[in-house]
Amino acid sequence: MSATRPCLLLVPEFTEVQWTFKPELEEWAEVRSYDPPGVGKEPLPREISRDSVVLRGLKELEEAAWDRFFIVADGWAIATAVRIAEKRREDVAGLALGHAALSQRTEGERAPMNREVFAAMSQLINTDVPSFIRHGIAQATKGSIDEDVAEQIVSRMPAEYMVQGWAAFTADDPFGDALTNLSCPLLLAKHEGCLMSTDEGFEDAAAALPDAQTLAVTDAPSTSSEFAEALRRFCREEAK
Repeated sequence: MSATRPCLLLVPEFTEVQWTFKPELEEWAEVRSYDPPGVGKEPLPREISRDSVVLRGLKELEEAAWDRFFIVADGWAIATAVRIAEKRREDVAGLALGHAALSQRTEGERAPMNREVFAAMSQLINTDVPSFIRHGIAQATKGSIDEDVAEQIVSRMPAEYMVQGWAAFTADDPFGDALTNLSCPLLLAKHEGCLMSTDEGFEDAAAALPDAQTLAVTDAPSTSSEFAEALRRFCREEAK
């Protein structure tokens, strides 16, 4: 941790440009983000997998040489963030998680993800990646991802990568037990009215993690000034 500023690692869902509030965070924190392997200028890995994104995140932390830091993730990136936190358990000052849930399950009682919406999004991405990014993501985030950000995502992500990445990063990857065993401060954010994430998924996460701070925001957390401000308060409280 910097002597005067908290240190934040922003973990990507599909690309770092989804963190539209990064400039706000940089006003009060040391912030690092990264693209997954194969995205933007990152070399394509042999296999697109969550493990490759975890390893890339650990490399980012190694280069930062922070003694203490917070990890921030949203949606599909939560599983990645939890794995990174497990690897650097002693150095993690706290986790802040948007669209908080305990899994990416779409089936069964109180599933954290909406099965019908997920199926529709999966069908769209397999038939028309640019339309998925420009329109599907915008719809799923209630317009939080605007046209400019969508175009940045399109320019960074080859169509074939997005199809493979969607399959790899949205597959159910239970992380609830690992998250509850981290025993670090937590900030859990709910995206009100989200089409993909269910109310039940957030409620179950909050119940399983009763010491966590919680809030609800109107925009997707990775784009939300409300979440950015809650993150500022959370980091300053836990850094004391």
